[in-house]
Amino acid sequence: MLSPRPASRRLMPAAFSPGSASWLFGLCLSRVAAFMVYISYAAALPALQREWQLSATAAGSIASAFQIAYAISLLGCSELADRIGARRVFVAGSWASAGAALLFALVARDYWSGILSFTLLALALGGTYTTSILLVAENIAVARRGRAMGYLLGGHSLALALALLLTGVAIPRGGYRLAFLLTGLGPVVGALMVWAVTRQTPNRVAQRSADQRITGAVLRNRPAMLVIAGYTWHAWELLGMWAWTPAFLAACLAAAGMASAQAAGLGSSVSGLFHLTGMVASLAAGVLADRFGRTQVIFAMAAVSALCSLGFGWLIGGPVWIVVAVGLVYGFAALGDSPIYSTAITEVVEPAYRGAALALRSLAGYGAGAAAPLVFGWVLDLHGGASAGAAGWGWAFVTLGGAGVLAAASAVLLHRLPEAQLLRGGHRAA
Repeated sequence: MLSPRPASRRLMPAAFSPGSASWLFGLCLSRVAAFMVYISYAAALPALQREWQLSATAAGSIASAFQIAYAISLLGCSELADRIGARRVFVAGSWASAGAALLFALVARDYWSGILSFTLLALALGGTYTTSILLVAENIAVARRGRAMGYLLGGHSLALALALLLTGVAIPRGGYRLAFLLTGLGPVVGALMVWAVTRQTPNRVAQRSADQRITGAVLRNRPAMLVIAGYTWHAWELLGMWAWTPAFLAACLAAAGMASAQAAGLGSSVSGLFHLTGMVASLAAGVLADRFGRTQVIFAMAAVSALCSLGFGWLIGGPVWIVVAVGLVYGFAALGDSPIYSTAITEVVEPAYRGAALALRSLAGYGAGAAAPLVFGWVLDLHGGASAGAAGWGWAFVTLGGAGVLAAASAVLLHRLPEAQLLRGGHRAA
């Protein structure tokens, strides 16, 4: 049973009635503002490698440290949400993210200050991701949930695109310091929006039955474990791609004869376009998954993304327009299945254990996402670092493509499970 715990006794503004279109829109806008800092480091990476004198391995280690801290935070905050309510954790995480983002912008000036402050930011930001997913699951009906998750994670993509575009404009004018400051203001705006939108959203806590444990509810739940497996490989591919695509595009532009500073700024801006296609993919995939089934759409997105990963790095040195064209498809497919994984896990696990399932999913997924940039950077260093040619970048992206193939295979296995019938069929909401 879900026991609502009202956040306030004041009358609820009709504009933000939980589960309404305006409530979902406000929640998504808050995520757009708050999530900008997630990619602030990757967006400025070409400039940081030069000014902080980072090897590809060192650069990858900062991204990996962030993902490890983020995974740990997601693990703890998701489990905490099961016990004290998702809304409480979400609001607290939003305010903590605002403070940590400003601290990162003000103190990150070299490798050590960067890795420490960026890791602290990850710990704060982790309180806002799975808790927002839980709020959607608690307040949106199943027939509309895939679409709602698509809007939520589409907001994340829009945030990343805006951060990359802002960074592309800021670096030539004020360097990475200005870029960090501009993106760091996002979580401050996001926290204020969270306060406004969720003031009257009930804080729900599901009661766990005495005879049920996480072992049976999640670990022995075959559909849940296959969703988690698929998400893990998906996260390896996606987070590795996010971390290194701005630097790859900068390298492509430099190979085409552009100056390094201009290439770094333009590389970030073009990467922003990839995230815009990811936003479109989140919206479209959520609608398609509601209508035709979760597993079918997951497989289609994972298969296309894997093909892009296997070929993308080998395009360096060729026409830039081809790199951009493939990158737009890559950005679309790599993110398209994200909201479906989030929807699916809430539909195959009992409400009292959704947070625990999301915690396990996040630990596995972001743990893989932490390893991916480091492995990518190591392969790149073997071939000469950021100035490597097609062999270096090609094989580095192949390390992501292998994960994409495994994500597609997990979707096939999930589709064949008798227990996953709910995920195979569409809901066709009126």
